Amino acid sequence: MTQEAHVTQGPLTTEAGAPVADNQNSETAGVGGPVLVQDQALLEKLAHFNRERIPERIVHARGAGAYGTFTLTRDVSQWTRAKFLSEVGKQTETFLRFSTVAGNLGSADAVRDPRGFALKFYTEEGNYDLVGNNTPVFFIKDAIKFPDFIHTQKRDPYTGSQEADNVWDFWGLSPESTHQVTWLFGDRGTPATLRHMNGYGSHTYQWNNEAGEVFWVKYHFKTDQGIENLTSEEAAKLAGEDPDSHQRDLREAIERGDFPSWTVQVQIMPAAEAANYRFNPFDLTKVWPHEDYPPVEIGKLELNRNPENIFAEVEQSIFSPAHFVPGIGPSPDKMLQGRLFAYGDAHRYRVGINADHLPVNRPHATEARTHSRDGFLYDGRHKGAKNYEPNSFGGPVQTDRPLWVSTPVSGGTGNHEAPVHSEDDDFVQAGNLYRLFSEEEKVRLIENLAGFIAKVSRDDIAERAIDNFRQADGDFGKRLAVAVQALRG
Repeated sequence: MTQEAHVTQGPLTTEAGAPVADNQNSETAGVGGPVLVQDQALLEKLAHFNRERIPERIVHARGAGAYGTFTLTRDVSQWTRAKFLSEVGKQTETFLRFSTVAGNLGSADAVRDPRGFALKFYTEEGNYDLVGNNTPVFFIKDAIKFPDFIHTQKRDPYTGSQEADNVWDFWGLSPESTHQVTWLFGDRGTPATLRHMNGYGSHTYQWNNEAGEVFWVKYHFKTDQGIENLTSEEAAKLAGEDPDSHQRDLREAIERGDFPSWTVQVQIMPAAEAANYRFNPFDLTKVWPHEDYPPVEIGKLELNRNPENIFAEVEQSIFSPAHFVPGIGPSPDKMLQGRLFAYGDAHRYRVGINADHLPVNRPHATEARTHSRDGFLYDGRHKGAKNYEPNSFGGPVQTDRPLWVSTPVSGGTGNHEAPVHSEDDDFVQAGNLYRLFSEEEKVRLIENLAGFIAKVSRDDIAERAIDNFRQADGDFGKRLAVAVQALRG
């Protein structure tokens, strides 16, 4: 007997039944300002999403990790006062976790999916987490759409499988995804190993120096092993024969002393240039062209030690983009603003309120001094010390200087779309990327996309998806339409 879908008609509401006025844009302090905690529709949506699966991660469940060192090779004190970036030659211990995004804990490594690139710096001022991917852009630009996006990538609630209809229906209705989808279905969507791919901070972050000057930065980790990818056929074969291929390759490379490394670069934009830049510099679906802001080499990342216990150190490792150190802070990037809440909330639910006490997560070059007590797996480390501040018995007290410089905001509160810049467009950079590809790369890209789009059940979903690529580049859309038609008959 076929199960009938339960469809509720009427307006979208919160869990309490109140109507949701805007499900596309988070509420911000003015146009382009930071997201407000009073946006309960956003917070409820993200909090509910974080609790939909137990016990593995909602996203990035399938992962591998290793310890290493970051070595600073350039003086960057003119841009940031972060101590771990203060002296050429200085080394900082790190832990890097790679992951796929959509697959579950038991899924294969060699699949077409973005790769998480989550890096923890154990600095003397506390842990700094840089939570990025192996792509410089992402599918969406506002965190309020993230649960919806991931629902399309996960198993359908009725069929129990990932459905092409769900994936392409969402992407077709979200043209901002065109750039990232072009990346994903190109050659770099199936890296040969974790060692042979780049990493990116993806988001825009704030650096501030001793004088209080502000700079916006983007991080790039360029693999020193060279870029190597798998064809779709090679990836499918490897995923079936060796589901653990990427994890095994990383572990064995480190075991034999072939330590993988990445050259670390940053793009740097003076804060004053952001408002009049030709597109929104805080839009996660776009890159900063290198001709505008050339990457500056600042260091070297090397992985040189494997974890001793995968569960304790890889599965229980936690990363949060809210873990900053003095001299580094957030930007008004709306995806980043949502993640500042969502990641910590997910970890508190999944691992526990004292997850930061685990060896892989706690600071290594300093110690955490807080007034937090009790909770699941609390180890009693504070003994009988007072757990409030201010007090007259001693203990940690506040400092006088914030980690980052405040960002000016103006305008009324509300669910604002991002501020409009002269060249803001969902398709220009996707077209530019397509035109960078060689003819052989274009052929593989079209084949990869067409094979997936052809699986949808409705012509309107297929046509809407193709039209987004057509708007990015006429040749792109024309070739894709022909390829899809040939497969659909």
